[in-house]
Amino acid sequence: MSQEPETIGARTVLGADASVVVSVVIPCFNEEASIADTVHELARVMADAPPFELIVVNDGSSDGSAAILNQLADQVPHLRVINHQANRGYGAALKTGIRQASGELIAITDADGTYPNERLPELVEACRDRDMVVGARVGAGVIYSKLRAFPKYFLRKWVSFLAGRNVPDINSGMRVFRKDVAEQFFGILPNSFSFTITITLATLTTFRNVLFIPISYAPRVGTSHIKPIRDTLRFIKLILRTGVYFAPMRAFFPIFAALFVLGTGSFLYDVFVLEDLTEKTLMLYLFTLNVGMFILLADMIDKRSVR
Repeated sequence: MSQEPETIGARTVLGADASVVVSVVIPCFNEEASIADTVHELARVMADAPPFELIVVNDGSSDGSAAILNQLADQVPHLRVINHQANRGYGAALKTGIRQASGELIAITDADGTYPNERLPELVEACRDRDMVVGARVGAGVIYSKLRAFPKYFLRKWVSFLAGRNVPDINSGMRVFRKDVAEQFFGILPNSFSFTITITLATLTTFRNVLFIPISYAPRVGTSHIKPIRDTLRFIKLILRTGVYFAPMRAFFPIFAALFVLGTGSFLYDVFVLEDLTEKTLMLYLFTLNVGMFILLADMIDKRSVR
């Protein structure tokens, strides 16, 4: 099967470098204020790392990002630039970069200067014998919006419940993972900012070896592309969908337990107060039975699935 071409400025190139171990993928959408500094910093900090390449995916930027990247492509060794003709989303940019990556390890970071990119070689080294290493934004010097921190607290608790372990950061954009592991989940990885939440849950609920390393987090350069209310609703929808897909027993058991408690309470009330068995109790137990059977069926399908 032939490899799709990449567009680098006005030029087109093909091929992958078999010597590359680490491919650093940076999605870029309207980041003219920071993309040059980010690329130069990554080229510097990765200089002593295993053989690497930098892949910047320009996701249909409408500012000066494309022109800056065209210049950088001629100046920075190991840099490849891939252009989306229109904005397709954070997750779509990452998937494009992963597909075109030559390395067995994929490192991702943002173009906006928020992540401590000097820590990236440390994450790469830690991922040599793991499936994924996540830079968790719980270290010293974390500067984070309180508005965004509030809903993410509850989302983090939900993800931790589904995963069966504490997840200190559900959607950090600085992480390293194996390309073949990510490719197994491409069918469910979304094109939006929810990409990172999905791959976190996917790897944890399929018992991959995942390590969280505390990192700092700084205010971004330029304007944030995240819309808290819209993206939080998308996160919740995605977490529910992914929970059903990867951990149906955990996702549905609270509903089953609540129905069982309500049914039992109604039964006891009927017996000791009304001295009769009402239709309400029968309906509650029927709903409990239906949900229980659904959980068992979903869990059986999950266990039989090859992932």
